[in-house]
Amino acid sequence: MGKVTTVGIDLAKNVFSVHAIDESGAVLFKRTVSRARLMPLVAQWPACLIGLEACSGAHEWARRFQAHGHTVRIMAARFVAPYRRSGKNDGNDAEAICEAVQRPSMRFVPIKSAEQQAVLSLHRVRQGFVEERTATINRVRGLLAEFGAVLPNRAAEVRRGAASCAEPLPVLARQAVSDLLSHLQALDERIAAYDRELESLARASEAATRLMTVPGVGPLTALATVASVGEAHEFENGRQFAAWLGLVPRQWSTGGKTRLGRITKRGDAYLRTLLILGARAALQMATRRSDRLSRWALVLKERVGYHKAVVALAAKNARIVWALLAGGTSFRAA
Repeated sequence: MGKVTTVGIDLAKNVFSVHAIDESGAVLFKRTVSRARLMPLVAQWPACLIGLEACSGAHEWARRFQAHGHTVRIMAARFVAPYRRSGKNDGNDAEAICEAVQRPSMRFVPIKSAEQQAVLSLHRVRQGFVEERTATINRVRGLLAEFGAVLPNRAAEVRRGAASCAEPLPVLARQAVSDLLSHLQALDERIAAYDRELESLARASEAATRLMTVPGVGPLTALATVASVGEAHEFENGRQFAAWLGLVPRQWSTGGKTRLGRITKRGDAYLRTLLILGARAALQMATRRSDRLSRWALVLKERVGYHKAVVALAAKNARIVWALLAGGTSFRAA
């Protein structure tokens, strides 16, 4: 019997499908195991290549497998699907993962440390509070609209005018608006506390501090980027990093004719959103700056319009961020 060299594992909550082969491709192990048996099974094998799909718990399992000397690679599910030979089930998924992880051109997801995941958990919780705050503001506007009081879409106008608009309403409706405004204030305070904590963490991180020298990259963007990709060594160049974030145009090219469409919007939607919001702020400030990047952004805005210029600046910032992380340097505006 040969030695296990490559393993594909289809992760789940309780039952895991494992597909292991030797260097010649012969199948040595193909069965499902329970959660309690997975770690002892993998620990008994010699150091090998293990492939996983990106999903909940994938980074934790990757760290556990690495502790036993294995090389672990995490892949997006859409990159694994083409290697599935027949119908979709757990066994076929594990076999497809085992096949895909061996491809030299396969793209892998950076494995995060527990500290990186902890920082990202703050970002995710804060983002959840922001979404809840937006929903609460919409509830206030909707409730008041039922009684003929229409407030502007701006959040500041809702905070300022909701209480006065609720005064002539019936007691129960006035109480409902009051409860929503109290909840809105609590969310504001909680989001502000998260902002202070994340900014403090960004100032304490040497890599994040270097990224914040880029126009349009603030503490949230810098800290989230460092927590997501570390030193960005998994990417060969800045364009690959921008493509991973979904900031490059989708191609429909054939017969030597290049057709570029809208951005792909693949990858981390949170990071992409932060970069685009930062680029929007940087483009607004570009008229007050004279550096090369600002001049380029203004010329592009005149040529293709505001919105395309914002996305283009976000893509350029992504490439700059990769260069700073990979090279360990700081941004020089000149």
